[in-house]
Amino acid sequence: MNKKLIWPLLAVLIWSLSGCGSASVRSTTSSVSSPGGYYLDDGPGDSLPADLDAIPDAVPRHEPLHRFANRTYVALGNTYVPYTERRAHREEGLASWYGRRFHGRKTSSGEPYDMYAMSAAHPTLPIPSYARVTSLDNGRSVVVRINDRGPFHKGRVIDLSYTAAHKLGFVTRGSGRVRVESVEPDSVAAADTGLQPVYLQVGAFSQADNARQMRDQLRNSLSVEAHRVHVVSSADLHRVQLGPYASEVAAETDLQRLKEQLALLPVLVRRD
Repeated sequence: MNKKLIWPLLAVLIWSLSGCGSASVRSTTSSVSSPGGYYLDDGPGDSLPADLDAIPDAVPRHEPLHRFANRTYVALGNTYVPYTERRAHREEGLASWYGRRFHGRKTSSGEPYDMYAMSAAHPTLPIPSYARVTSLDNGRSVVVRINDRGPFHKGRVIDLSYTAAHKLGFVTRGSGRVRVESVEPDSVAAADTGLQPVYLQVGAFSQADNARQMRDQLRNSLSVEAHRVHVVSSADLHRVQLGPYASEVAAETDLQRLKEQLALLPVLVRRD
């Protein structure tokens, strides 16, 4: 064989055997070296929708778990064990996004990837499931549907669609610090029934200044979005409350975090 042909043929063979394009190892085959921080040879689409901000968040609903997408798998030499049941999940880390390179390709759920939908890839959350992703830099929050696997780069916790990253404000730089929290359909359904929302009350003070001081401590210590911490004042009492939550179950994660990180003993309250 002509020696000039050997190396190109070997390159094609290696690419084929590496599993490029496989849904389960989608994000492992590219490096983050583009100017914007997204995956190499990836990026925004050529014709963006007119108003990305108008695209609604994913709406959590009851769906059966995928028959195959939640099996244990290996990526980049690491073994991942996805949840096989829905459970409370919360983590913080770096989020990235993927775009035109994967647009239209099959996700781990078998559905075509739509970079303009409110979806995401996660290494272990059930497929399908839903998560609230909150930027720790600006407090913006979105709800996405998990239908793919990844990312597998160290330090990254979730890969978002182009639209989700845009709405969180980091689509240009390619990544951002986020908090990821599982969202259950039942909590959304409870909010739609007209029930009074749930709050976590963490303190009650006779002096307004003391209440405001605790409010500021919560915002700083827990990286809580400003609009979720309230001082509710009556004639002679100023209560510090965190919320609202759609249900007591939805408030459980923050309740435990208040106990563990700040040694507080919050109580659940309902109010209009």
